[in-house]
Amino acid sequence: MANEHGHVVHAGSSHGSTKSYIIGFILSVILTVIPFGLVMYPTLSESATLIVIWVMAIVQIFVHLGFFLHMNTSSEQRWNVVAFAFTILITVIVVAGSLWIIHGMHSNMLAH
Repeated sequence: MANEHGHVVHAGSSHGSTKSYIIGFILSVILTVIPFGLVMYPTLSESATLIVIWVMAIVQIFVHLGFFLHMNTSSEQRWNVVAFAFTILITVIVVAGSLWIIHGMHSNMLAH
């Protein structure tokens, strides 16, 4: 689709600026370096280190979704967010089902 100036308009597509990519990259590096430093130079207990690693990983997921995949709550991104949520749901079902099956088989093997 072209506008009155002859430029092509891509409806629903949003591309990040160089500034947003740089901010996303810097945040990603920081969110990677902190857990790496905690593992290489242990200053916290093992459980606290594990919690920090999990928190940094979850925050990093949102940084990637926002700054690199440009997923947000805008109406243009609604179907991308729905598709992503469906993917997460299916992944959770497959992983949980696999663990349930493996646990059941393990229990049956110990019973015999």
